[in-house]
Amino acid sequence: MALEPEGNNRLLQDVLARPGDGTCADCGNPEPDWGSLTLGVFVCQACSLLHRSIPHITRVKSVQETWDASEVELMAAMGNDAARAKYEQKVPAFYYRPTHTDCKLLREQWIRAKYERNEFEFIEKQEPYSAGYREGFLWKRGRDNGQFLSRKFILSEREGALKYFNKQDVCTCHRHSLSLVELSTGLQHPHSTVALDDALLRRKKLPSLTSERVYILHPQPKIHTWTVTEMVDWFNAIRAARFHYLQVAFPGASDEELVPKLTRNFMKEGFMEKTGPKHTEGFKKRWFTMDDRRLMYFKDPLDAYARGEVFIGSKENSYTVLSGLPPSTQGCRWNHGITIVTPDRKFLFACETEAEQRDWIAAFQRVINRPMRPQEYAVINTSNEVMFFQMCSRGQVLKVYAKKIRSRSGGWSNVRFLNLIRLRDEIS
Repeated sequence: MALEPEGNNRLLQDVLARPGDGTCADCGNPEPDWGSLTLGVFVCQACSLLHRSIPHITRVKSVQETWDASEVELMAAMGNDAARAKYEQKVPAFYYRPTHTDCKLLREQWIRAKYERNEFEFIEKQEPYSAGYREGFLWKRGRDNGQFLSRKFILSEREGALKYFNKQDVCTCHRHSLSLVELSTGLQHPHSTVALDDALLRRKKLPSLTSERVYILHPQPKIHTWTVTEMVDWFNAIRAARFHYLQVAFPGASDEELVPKLTRNFMKEGFMEKTGPKHTEGFKKRWFTMDDRRLMYFKDPLDAYARGEVFIGSKENSYTVLSGLPPSTQGCRWNHGITIVTPDRKFLFACETEAEQRDWIAAFQRVINRPMRPQEYAVINTSNEVMFFQMCSRGQVLKVYAKKIRSRSGGWSNVRFLNLIRLRDEIS
């Protein structure tokens, strides 16, 4: 009888080796090391912590512990594939399925939607985000002063817009409207001690000289279950409206072709330290977002405009990324450096942890190893112009403007210069 627990655990490992059971049932993370004794699914450690938040639904146990024969039989009878067939049978194509790289908020609400609210077994429970219309009050961060103010939002699939009203505008015709054509949403964790676990809806206006981002927060930012549920419902309601718009715009496209167009995700986001072009300035902590070949940095994750950006070219154009900083570098508080070498200069960054350093280097390397497309060469000029105008005073900008107009060179238009002047004033 003493060998029975060991035999049970060997049988459990055989179950884990089955197709479908080798990844987390909720986020896809490889090599799950926990099992739900009530749901019969294998999950990773991160998702097991979220399962513990709904103990009336699921009870988890490490695969390293001793398992009873009845517990192993349950896992063998269900398993991840059978659980997905039951709990995910009616997931809408537009609904965002989080992965292990997504924030805790998204993963927790995905787990609750499946096992606690049974949203994907009963279509009528999807009405909050699939009806094509939604309204409510949200806190919106102002572009100029950074303050959060209450605004009424109306999402209308029929009108193809997300509208918001100032308090004094609710009963009038005046309104601000964000077109579903340009709308891109994302839920993110801002990594801020002030807004831990707050949910953010991000809108990016594309294309433009730089990305403008408007952040919207739910009226009660500190997390309560119903509040978080509503934020994720808003997120998926916007995805649903945009998905249906794309179905009309591209009638022959499949769901698999349309879903990637719903959200324009950054390749990598996070804090790093940076120094200036002379490498003698002190390092400053900045929030970085990598949008394909554009590495933009912000003073705060919620800033509407980037303070600057770095274009990441390809190795054929003499771009390289190196681990570490030049020996003479001083002033950085974080010890895990990164050097990006471009044809014009070296950009120095520092990460807080070695893991972050590895992730950033891997992201840079993926882009540098990819040959540049013809249209990407135009982005180099725009990035250089933005960086130049950031370093110039308004008077210097006007002098360059007058010189270019006199020479009529380079295809520079009045509108282009006025946009760059406006940009410099807004981000300085």
